[in-house]
Amino acid sequence: MESTIPLSAYCSDFGNYSRQATREVTIGSLKLGAGHPIRMQSMSSCNPMDTEANVDQAIRIIEAGGELVRFTAPAVKDAENLKNIKQGLLEKGYPQPLVADIHFNPKAALEAAKYVEKVRINPGNYAENSKSKINYSPEEYEESLKFIEEKFVELISYCKQHHVAMRIGSNHGSLSQRIMDRYGDTPEGMVEAALEYVRIAVKHQYYDLVLSMKASNLIVMVQAYRLLAAKMKDENFNFPLHLGVTEAGAGEDGRIKSAAGIGALLEDGLGDTIRVSLTEDPEFEIPIARLILKNFENRTSKTFAPIAHLPYNPYRFQKRESEEVMKIGNRNEPIVVGYDWTFDQHKKALTANFNGHEISKNAIPILTLSEYLIQSKPQNVFVTLNYNNLKEGLLEKLSPEDKAIFVFEDAGQHSVHPFRALFIYLINNNLNQPVILHRNYGSLSETELQIKAAIDFGSLLVDGLGDGIWIESGEITSTLRLTEISLNILQACRARISKTEYISCPSCGRTLFNIQQATAKVRSLTQHLKGLKIAVMGCIVNGPGEMADANYGYVGAGVGKINLYKGKEVVAKGIDESIAVEALIQLIKDHGDWKEPQ
Repeated sequence: MESTIPLSAYCSDFGNYSRQATREVTIGSLKLGAGHPIRMQSMSSCNPMDTEANVDQAIRIIEAGGELVRFTAPAVKDAENLKNIKQGLLEKGYPQPLVADIHFNPKAALEAAKYVEKVRINPGNYAENSKSKINYSPEEYEESLKFIEEKFVELISYCKQHHVAMRIGSNHGSLSQRIMDRYGDTPEGMVEAALEYVRIAVKHQYYDLVLSMKASNLIVMVQAYRLLAAKMKDENFNFPLHLGVTEAGAGEDGRIKSAAGIGALLEDGLGDTIRVSLTEDPEFEIPIARLILKNFENRTSKTFAPIAHLPYNPYRFQKRESEEVMKIGNRNEPIVVGYDWTFDQHKKALTANFNGHEISKNAIPILTLSEYLIQSKPQNVFVTLNYNNLKEGLLEKLSPEDKAIFVFEDAGQHSVHPFRALFIYLINNNLNQPVILHRNYGSLSETELQIKAAIDFGSLLVDGLGDGIWIESGEITSTLRLTEISLNILQACRARISKTEYISCPSCGRTLFNIQQATAKVRSLTQHLKGLKIAVMGCIVNGPGEMADANYGYVGAGVGKINLYKGKEVVAKGIDESIAVEALIQLIKDHGDWKEPQ
């Protein structure tokens, strides 16, 4: 389980918060990286030829706090219209830098670079000379790289001459067939896809680069960014990182998923700009981005025990091994205190609350570590641990034979690093007791709690650390509401599936149907199908790839037209939008996955 890549490769101090150093990239009037504030951005969802709508929406994004606004430009004519959008914003007093989002079309990228301060290209579909070939020989692979360079160098030259920045953004859902042929649908493939383009840019002495590794699967996304940072350091690159979870979804699901993924990487010190992708109007993404970044404002690095290396691999997911105690740990799904177990504050005890798993008719006590040791380590109890116990040497008195459930607690503002240090101690000392992560969020509002808890717990769950979570709040009195938030965090990290999972994109100018309405309708009719994964995607750029592990897919194929997928296979094409949701339901029924709502 131990990593073969040293921690210093992507994180200079894994035991403490420390932001990683990157080079400065200038995007118009905006400075990115090199210790500058982490920038917030969003993307217009309007038709790229509708100048007035794009200007109005960009203004709403900027007034919400967005520092960069991105627009899609699928065709050259769309790229040309960026001139009008730019002019419209300047006339209304908004000089913020703009970004063009390009897929498939190098000519559109070159045209867009005339009017914007930054161009985003996708290495999965920018300049591949074959979309169907497989089994590349080494010679054929190198020949393809030469073809890419020939196509890419024109854009590099223009951007270099006119001081236009560039984002090279890999997407898990749109890797090229050539990359898939060699690396598969993996974080390694995502990283190599971007670095191929980076190496060409550096060869031609162009350095105004920002990189991203987006995925809808948080585990893949976190591993890809970490691996990218490690590989960059190995090749003496230090380009800024754009963080985001693609197709995060709508509402609470999208907010929690984005906070868990982006927050986990920010806790590692990675990231120079963030975009929260929600299936909502883009101006609503900025307040969530601000709440995520609030967790890292004025952050001082506390000194925890030095961590020379991790006893687990941060580039490969593997659940921490734990022994089962009272139906917690081992292969049991992570528990939620307040749902699976009931907390009695007066007795300071927990009682089993889930069907068929009666543990004891009496409440089970929660002891501090000192109490546990004084009482000669009674069996089948909950024991609270904190970082001070580690500093004081009390953890050295624990034994692999102790039959207890550990509850990690932390009263500080930030718990990821002290909790991680406790886990590392347990692993290094063969202490396999199950662990519940516990935090009391006091007076935080409901939205603030969602974001903070997603960062605190998600940063550990994506590494397989934790056998349960326990959220307390002085502001939220409803146990049901805290349970919903807890289950949503576990689902976002794929630690426990408790409901239907939706993968839906935030919409952009490439989307030719109302994705917000479609997503809401699909959700309303299928939300009782626990464990089923359903994707609602705006277009074919990332749709078929990002929904690779979805059971069913609803993907835009043209103006008001939808393609339906079963797994990775298209099973119906060009269905009219007015009947497409009903056709999706029928498809689910035809394959035996439908259950009537209770």
